[in-house]
Amino acid sequence: MTEETPQSAHPQYNAFTVEQVGDVAQVTLIGPGKGNAMGPDFWRELPLVFADLDNNPQVRAIVLAGSGKNFSYGLDLPAMAGDMGPVLADKAQAGPRTEFHGLIKRMQSGINAVADCRKPVIAAIQGWCIGGGVDLISAADVRYASADAKFSIREVKVAIVADMGSFARLPAIIGDGHLRELALTGKDIDAARAEKIGLVNDVFDDADAVLAAAHETAKEIAANPPLVVQGIKDVLDHSRSAAVDDSLRYVAAWNAAFLPSEDLTEAITAVFQKRDPQFKGA
Repeated sequence: MTEETPQSAHPQYNAFTVEQVGDVAQVTLIGPGKGNAMGPDFWRELPLVFADLDNNPQVRAIVLAGSGKNFSYGLDLPAMAGDMGPVLADKAQAGPRTEFHGLIKRMQSGINAVADCRKPVIAAIQGWCIGGGVDLISAADVRYASADAKFSIREVKVAIVADMGSFARLPAIIGDGHLRELALTGKDIDAARAEKIGLVNDVFDDADAVLAAAHETAKEIAANPPLVVQGIKDVLDHSRSAAVDDSLRYVAAWNAAFLPSEDLTEAITAVFQKRDPQFKGA
C-alpha cells in the first residue's frame, strides 16, 4: 500500500482482503485455494466486495491484486466439483442443466460487478494469471504486470468453453486474432507478449513495482472529479455493454447445453489424479 494510515471500515471476507488508504481501496485475492484459485468463496464474495466499494463514496479508485507469488491459478476445479457434479452425473436431464445454467450466471455476476463498478479498477498482476484470472483482469480498466507474469486462457485444456467474460471483453482489448490464438491453443504467454498484444498496459520489474505503479495510477485517477471519472467509464462502456451482455448470455446457454461431457469428466478426474487428461471428443 502506502505510508499513509490505512482505513479498515470494510467487511471481512474469506477469499479477499480489502484495505483503503485515502481514496484508493486495494482488493487482494487470498485464496484459500493454492495460487488464489477461485473456489466457492471467491464467486460468492466477489460481487459483494465490488458492490460495497461501488456504493462507498470514500472510494474513488480500486487496485486489484493477488497475494503471494501469483495473481490467480483460475477456477479451483476440485473445490467447484461439487457444484458441477449434478450436471455431469445426469447429463440428459433438464433440471441439473438448469441449475448449472444458474451457477454460470451467478459466477458471471461476480466478474460483471468488477466491470460495472463505477470506480476505475487497476489490476496489478504478478506470476501466473490463468483462466478465470484472465476473465477477472479483462473486467479491469487498466492492467499492469510484473516481468515474471504469465497468462493463459487455459479453459480449452480442461474441456471448458471460457464463460466468465474473456470472450466477451478481450476482442476490444487485444483483438480477435490474438484472442482466437490464445483461446484455441490454451498456450501460455509471458509479460512481454502480453504487453505487445495490448493485454497489459505496462510491465514493471517485480511484484512490488507493479503494485506501486497501480497505486500511483489509482491516486492520479482519484484526484480527478469523481462524477466525471464515472461518466468517462459509463460512456466508454456504453457502446460495448450490449455486446458483452449478449455474449455472456449466449455462452451460459451454450455451456448449460453442451459443456457436460465425458471429456469434462476426464479433465476433472485428471486434476484429482494429477495426470494429463486423455480427450476423446465425447
